[in-house]
Amino acid sequence: MKKYLPLLVSLAVALPWMFLELTGRGHHMNPGLVAFLAGVAIIGAAFMLGWGAELAERDIPRSLALITLALISVLPEYAVDLNFAWEAGKNPEYKAYAIANMTGANRVLIGIGWPLIVFVFFFRHKRRSIEIDRSQGLELSLLLLATIYSFLIPLKGSLSWVDIVVLFGMFAFYAVRAAQGEHHEEADLQGIAAEIDSRLGDGGRRLVVLLMFAFAGYAIWLSAEPFAHGLVNMGKSYNIDEFLLVQWLAPLASESPEIILALIFALKGKASTGMGALISSKVNQWTFLVGAIPLVYGISAGGMAPLLLDDRQKEELLLTSAQSLFAAVVLSDYHLNVYEALTLLTLFLAQFLFPDTHVRYAFSVLYVILSVGMLVVSKQRRTVLWKALTLRAG
Repeated sequence: MKKYLPLLVSLAVALPWMFLELTGRGHHMNPGLVAFLAGVAIIGAAFMLGWGAELAERDIPRSLALITLALISVLPEYAVDLNFAWEAGKNPEYKAYAIANMTGANRVLIGIGWPLIVFVFFFRHKRRSIEIDRSQGLELSLLLLATIYSFLIPLKGSLSWVDIVVLFGMFAFYAVRAAQGEHHEEADLQGIAAEIDSRLGDGGRRLVVLLMFAFAGYAIWLSAEPFAHGLVNMGKSYNIDEFLLVQWLAPLASESPEIILALIFALKGKASTGMGALISSKVNQWTFLVGAIPLVYGISAGGMAPLLLDDRQKEELLLTSAQSLFAAVVLSDYHLNVYEALTLLTLFLAQFLFPDTHVRYAFSVLYVILSVGMLVVSKQRRTVLWKALTLRAG
């Protein structure tokens, strides 16, 4: 029974909010408590999604498995952010929250998630660098191409049908190319996934995967809207900046399960697998999620109206693009070492020390300068990134 304790805990933390929501009792609660209970339910469901996606690796190619794991793991983030986008189509106040949540999620993943994997791997196994699998040249290509395109979004000042076509096209290309990868019959499962797999045949395993996905998806569906509204109402009730709550607190809740799962891989000496999942998550969020925001907003607003960006949103998008560019350059030697991880973390945390919003432009320029500097001094990085641009990396 102890081996299944994490699974039971994930189930238990999701049930209280599900009960409150289904019985209608959660509608009259304190907004802070609503945000907490719904957020905890999302975290529990996300862990279940992660284990289900790991089990699914037994039946699909490794590259596609990484996409599946990444896409499913960030489903809570999609649910929360697309809820904001849907509400924005009816209430202009929510436009800022959709962009805030998306930019926060992307920056947390690179600024906190990636460095944590490196630090845990270093302190546990005394290795100063994580070697990135060369097969992830595909992810590097899509990260670079999506990042270059993303610089155009704040310049044109909107998210529209053009962005939907371009970014969905990139994601579709990514998924098709990954699906053509080599098939691995034996996935190296860990923890709960390994325990379930060892006790079930192929049919039983696939049934458990479907049940995990069904329960977790239903829990997230019940929790995403209350969590989003709870955060906004909590900010208004306690005089806290709602933009900051949505940008940082919501992604920390929705992204934490996939980061924790990746940390478990790092603890067990499989840091490359953990990093692979987080890199794929970044590509998923930077293509599919960004493209989905104007689609959901347009449907909600009627007539596929573009989502217009104000100055604050343009700054946030520009900074997120600049950080993504730096991340792509850092990965271009297929290693991520302790010093690079420390730089990613330091630059991310330093932004909170300066309340002036225009400091985002300074950090954007700094990211670009560092990226150019690394390319100037490294012929290898220039070569790899050129291959990435021409879809020949890896």
